[in-house]
Amino acid sequence: MGFVERSGLLPAGLVGSYEPLSGGVSSDIWIVRAGQRSFCLKRALPKLRVEAEWRAPLHRSGAEVAWLRAVAGFKPEAVPAVLASDEQLGVFAMEYLPPESHEQWKQQLRRGFVSAETAAGVGRLLASLHGAFAHSHAASREFDTPERAESFFALRLEPYLLATARVHPEVAHILEDLADRTARTKISAVHGDVSPKNILIGPAGPVLIDAECACWGDPAFDLAFCLNHLLLKSLWVPSAALEFAEAFRALARGYLERVDWEPPQSLERRASHLLPALLLARVDGKSPVEYLHDEASKDTVRRVSGRLLSDLPERLADVQNAWHEK
Repeated sequence: MGFVERSGLLPAGLVGSYEPLSGGVSSDIWIVRAGQRSFCLKRALPKLRVEAEWRAPLHRSGAEVAWLRAVAGFKPEAVPAVLASDEQLGVFAMEYLPPESHEQWKQQLRRGFVSAETAAGVGRLLASLHGAFAHSHAASREFDTPERAESFFALRLEPYLLATARVHPEVAHILEDLADRTARTKISAVHGDVSPKNILIGPAGPVLIDAECACWGDPAFDLAFCLNHLLLKSLWVPSAALEFAEAFRALARGYLERVDWEPPQSLERRASHLLPALLLARVDGKSPVEYLHDEASKDTVRRVSGRLLSDLPERLADVQNAWHEK
């Protein structure tokens, strides 16, 4: 690949092998191996690999690189190092973190290993990143741009909230209002895809990857996006439902205890409003979770989220209580 050669990532005359990684819907990702060196190569796709028509701008690769480099400036252990990038091509290279030392959190949850301590660590890390960005004037200049906002809209607000509004006209005005409110809330740099599949559990704590949705926005979105997965995965692994409930509380507590850039109750209220919308989106939006196949589980999500959207909750505990009573 010409990018690899131009970037000097491999010594002259050394040819690397390219091993594609599966599972991504928005990018092509390879592990490049050459001699003793290995690294990841990531290229954004103009059309995502989902059933629905879903396109996103290639310049989102630049947002991911900017976010990774910014985090590396104050918490390098929380992200893989960026090695080289080309925003015009939508491609960049980064450090490879092998699964032997950095297991994907989703894989732990899938086998029923649900640690409240890990969840609390994720919450603390997320709050520390949001706080560092919120207090940084340089970060707002970097991420508060029309291009970053365009990517976030194309990758998150439209396919999740607005697409779901078209499927559920009975709550469409609420979902549209939440999308508009989220787009207008500009407080910190958000990752945009804080999902267990994008969190690696390493020896120094959680590591975040896949930040192509990064923009200057509402940190409550990241919190709600992650908590949403802990609720949904309790349907995927019902034998660990109690552990998922404790992990939900631990993550929320670990996060909210460290909010110092705004009143924590204000952020919690926004996250509580977004959470039922995101629940419904992962069943009837453009990016449904791949592990809920039976209609009974999907109807459970629709019923709980519909009830919460009709009377928006004020606290995350209200969402969890409604979920518990499902």
